[in-house]
Amino acid sequence: MARQLRKTSSTGIYHVVFRGVNHCNLFEERRDFETLLEIFTEEQKRIPFSIYAYCLMDNHVHLLIREDSPGDIAVVMRDVLAPYASGFNYKYQRNGALIADRYKRECVQDEHYLLAAVRYIHQNPVRAGMVSTIGSYRWSSYRDYVSDRPAFAQTDFVLSLFSEKRSEAIQEFISFHETTEDRDCSLSGSPRRPEEQIRSELLAALNGTEPNALCGLPKPERNEKLAALRKRGFSIRQIERATGISKAIIERCR
Repeated sequence: MARQLRKTSSTGIYHVVFRGVNHCNLFEERRDFETLLEIFTEEQKRIPFSIYAYCLMDNHVHLLIREDSPGDIAVVMRDVLAPYASGFNYKYQRNGALIADRYKRECVQDEHYLLAAVRYIHQNPVRAGMVSTIGSYRWSSYRDYVSDRPAFAQTDFVLSLFSEKRSEAIQEFISFHETTEDRDCSLSGSPRRPEEQIRSELLAALNGTEPNALCGLPKPERNEKLAALRKRGFSIRQIERATGISKAIIERCR
């Protein structure tokens, strides 16, 4: 069956999401995050485009991107994702696809959705339980907006929607992010279970034992419980997050 033609944004702005195949990690260490941003930077020297917001999560990426010419977005994503996936596979000695299907994209046709997407993207790590505050997550554009660090994202356009004066715009931007974005901008076909729900399910599976207590158990008992969690259908990543036990150890427990 032929693929559906993608819709074209009248503003040239798209909310783009791509994910690891079978929810696998796209990044294993700090250098991997840096590499993807560097590839985007090099691509901007060849094709003009702007990234207004981004968030690099372990197994998926959100981008708010504007193309200068219709059709550029497809070329940009191809030229960025192909070399990144190839380099990742070579580095970690893996085979096969890294990115799940085609990247997903949503046309951003108005200011309301634009700002909702910006806030949703920046709040991703907090919703996932990875950090307690937006500003403490390194791999998003939030700190490009509110700190003096060198910015990867192009911040002027979004800040101009808050105020013509940059200092006031930044304060308004910070206040705007203090309210949780209730619009679902995940571009996912099915809702993801909240981290707290996963934790509750883990607690039930462990008969009330705190997941992070597993690392202090004797190895045989620890490994038995890890194997039991895997048999119950919990992913290695979910167990790793909840217990603090490394992925390599969890993978050996079957």
